[in-house]
Amino acid sequence: MKKTILVALAFLLSAPSVFACTNLIIGKKASQDGSVICTYNADDYGMFIGLCHYPAAKHAKGEMRKIIDWDTKEYHGEIPEASQTYNVIGNINEFQVTIAETTYGGREEMIDTTGILDYGSLIYIALQRSRTAREAINVMTSLVEKYGYCSEGETFTICDPNEAWIMEMMGMGPGSHCAVWVAMRIPDNAICAHANQSRIGKFSLKDKKNVLYSKNVIKYARKMGWFSGRDEDFSWKMAYAKPDFEGRRFCEARVWSFFNHFDDNFDRYLPWALGKDPNAEDMPLWIVPNRKLSVKDVENCMRDHYEGTALAIDSTDVGGGIWQMPYRPTPLTFTVEGKKYFNERPISTQQSGFTFVSQMRSWMPREIGGVLWFGNDDANMVAYTPIYCGNKTQPECYNTPGADAVTFSDKNAYWVCNWVSNMVYPRYNQMFGSLKVVRDSLENSYFESQKNIEAKALSLYNSDKDAALNYLNKYSNEKAQQMLDRWKQLAVYLIVKYNDMAVKPEENGHFKRTKTGIGARVSRPGFPQSFAKKLIKMTGSKYAYPNK
Repeated sequence: MKKTILVALAFLLSAPSVFACTNLIIGKKASQDGSVICTYNADDYGMFIGLCHYPAAKHAKGEMRKIIDWDTKEYHGEIPEASQTYNVIGNINEFQVTIAETTYGGREEMIDTTGILDYGSLIYIALQRSRTAREAINVMTSLVEKYGYCSEGETFTICDPNEAWIMEMMGMGPGSHCAVWVAMRIPDNAICAHANQSRIGKFSLKDKKNVLYSKNVIKYARKMGWFSGRDEDFSWKMAYAKPDFEGRRFCEARVWSFFNHFDDNFDRYLPWALGKDPNAEDMPLWIVPNRKLSVKDVENCMRDHYEGTALAIDSTDVGGGIWQMPYRPTPLTFTVEGKKYFNERPISTQQSGFTFVSQMRSWMPREIGGVLWFGNDDANMVAYTPIYCGNKTQPECYNTPGADAVTFSDKNAYWVCNWVSNMVYPRYNQMFGSLKVVRDSLENSYFESQKNIEAKALSLYNSDKDAALNYLNKYSNEKAQQMLDRWKQLAVYLIVKYNDMAVKPEENGHFKRTKTGIGARVSRPGFPQSFAKKLIKMTGSKYAYPNK
């Protein structure tokens, strides 16, 4: 087992950083309806993953649970099962507890290659064993302090209908079978975010209500020679994962962009996000937004490409292609004639495997109050469909037999959504508008239906709880499958509408035909003017039409 883990770790450390994943966090008094809201863009190259389900169960004394690494699928070992585990669908459980993550790495020597628990296993074990966010923190930290933590430095979002927390964790080196960690509660009226860079700096050692930490959190840093000041001056990230240029420009910039939507004066922190000024003012861990956020607001933030800011990806430069996409190929860095360059890394990215926005509401029955708005591709390119936290079966499109990372299936949302998005990416400003119309129409219909659907579920719940949960499960699955059907129609529409870089005209929702029944003459838009100008600037008179 150790040999396998070491091989996997060696591969991980030798691979270039991918700066995957983004989490946004909204306290209940910062949301429009009193929901706690959190999000997850699970970004990784080649990631294929759907909507998981762990049914509630009772376990006999002595029953063991195998730990299979969430990323590599390697076997790590076994731990005792809990006597009672709870229903989990995706990253939310029946008590509306939601857990997400981003990896920041930190000091490589802190990785415990002999530990049993990886970050992914820890998330889903905690969801199965916890009724509140605080309980989840206790489960996660107790387990790693007993069995060890074998992943890199990790930031976790841990929320329930009443509280939102951010927790950072690292191992203590090979053979330690222990971990250091700190968790902070996000104020109810605040918003927070993390994106592959450690975010917790200084923290109160006395505020036991809102700050939790391992007993050795400072002692270990002193022992390793990474900190020598007063305890009250200790900064987690400066000791264990000090941000460098990439940590700020590729990671913290995403946090800056989210905060910038809801703070009129957040440009003061732009130098920090740009990453070049070593004396730039660091961003706060959280801010109080200038207005309250809706679920729709948060979904739109998951689609962000720095639009309207100094970090905006210039869709008119040659990197955006003819049709000016706000995406760039990876890896993020590249070299030309010996000089290193980089691409921006926004929240929305083509390598998202799945994305969700979790809505947790304390005033409703727990299985009705929790909704995981879920999508299986880049958040910008999908419609988030509702998955209720009491659901016990997944839609086929989010859990498709036979489909995987190298096996296409037109029954699978990941593949159908990627089919569409990969048509749109290179012809973005020509085709994205058509996708957006469908995406927004579906999402608006879900929001419009939510009140009535939940009212019916509540009326059933009072007399027949199982009937209410089955009703919501059926509704969730139907909406997901209908989305898949609509996305297939969209795929066909796009290939017909924009075939061969021309555009077929429409009238009253149908493609136009001539009097004799053939397709009407297409339009040929040619180069967008902004691209044409850049092309001529690059090519000079090579393509100039000769004067008569």
